[in-house]
Amino acid sequence: MAENRFDVVALGELLIDFTSSGLSSQGNPLFEANPGGAPCNVLAMLTKLGRSCAFVGKVGEDLFGHLLQNVAAQAGICMDYLVFDRTVRTTLAFVKTFPNGDRDFSFYRAPGADMMLTEEELPLDIIASSRIFHFGTLSMTCEGVRRATCKAIDCAREGGALISFDPNLRPPLWDDLETARAQISYGLARCDILKIAGNELEFMTDETDFDKGAAMLREKYPNIRLLNVTAGSEGSYSYYGNERVFVPACKLGGTIETTGAGDTFCACVLNFVLEHGLDGMTEKNLRSMLSFANAAAYLVTTRKGAIRSMPERKQVEQLLTNASTCTNRTLQ
Repeated sequence: MAENRFDVVALGELLIDFTSSGLSSQGNPLFEANPGGAPCNVLAMLTKLGRSCAFVGKVGEDLFGHLLQNVAAQAGICMDYLVFDRTVRTTLAFVKTFPNGDRDFSFYRAPGADMMLTEEELPLDIIASSRIFHFGTLSMTCEGVRRATCKAIDCAREGGALISFDPNLRPPLWDDLETARAQISYGLARCDILKIAGNELEFMTDETDFDKGAAMLREKYPNIRLLNVTAGSEGSYSYYGNERVFVPACKLGGTIETTGAGDTFCACVLNFVLEHGLDGMTEKNLRSMLSFANAAAYLVTTRKGAIRSMPERKQVEQLLTNASTCTNRTLQ
C-alpha cells in the first residue's frame, strides 16, 4: 500500500451559504456570502487540529468558485484536486436562521457544479493513500456524481482507509425520499465511522428513541464500528462495542446559528480516531471525545458561517477548562 499522504480526504459539495445579515438602510434583506459545504467544513476543523487534509470536488469557473478555492486553501486544505466546470455554476444556498439558531435552506442547484464531478476526475491515488476518507449524501443525489462517490469509496476501502460517513440529509435536494433512504443505506453499509443527526436516525429507523435506533443500525450494518448521534442543543451519544455514552451539550448562550456545528463535531471525532485508533476504545475515551467535539461545535454556533468559523484547539480546551471549573464550584 502506498505511504499515506493525507490524514483525511473528503469528497462532496463546496458552496456558498448566503446567511441572513440584517437589513440595508432601505430595509432590504442583506446576506453574507459564507464559504461552506459539509465535507470541506469537516476538513477546515481538522486543519485547525493539525491534520493534513485534501478536498475532492467541483465548483464553477466563476467568482464564487474561485472564492471557495482561495478560502479553503487559506484554511490549510489542499485544493489541488478541485475541478472547475466552465458550463455549470457554483452551487449556492440561502440560509434562513430562526431565533433558536436552527436553519432552513433554499438551494440554487439545478444543476450546480458540485453535481457534475465524474469518475474520470477522481485522484484515485490520493484517495487510496488517505488514512480516512469522508463523504456525505449530497454527492449522491444524482447519477453522475453518485458513480464518482461510489468509486471513491471503493478505492479508499481497497487502499485500507477508514471510511467516515455523515448522511447530512437535505430533503429538497432529492427527487424523492425513498431514493435518499436508499443512498443513505448505501453509505451506512460501507462506513466504519458514522456521525448521524437525531432526525436522520429517525428517518432511517422510524425510531425516536436514540438507543433503540442506534441498536437497529448496528444490527443491520455491523461494519459500523463507531456510531455517534448528535442531538442538537441536548448533546451527543456514542455507541462502540458494549459502550454507550451520552455527554450533554455546552449551554452557555450566545448561539447565532448552527451552520457547521455538526461538521465541526464530526471533524473532532475523526481527529480523536487519528490520535487513538478505533481499537479498544473505552468509556473514558468516548466521553473525552464527545466532550471535546461538543465544545468545538458550540463555539461554531456563536459565529456566522462555517469554514472561516472553526475554533483553535486552545479555544476548545479553554472552554472545557472553564466549564469544568464552573461544574466543580457548583458541586462544592
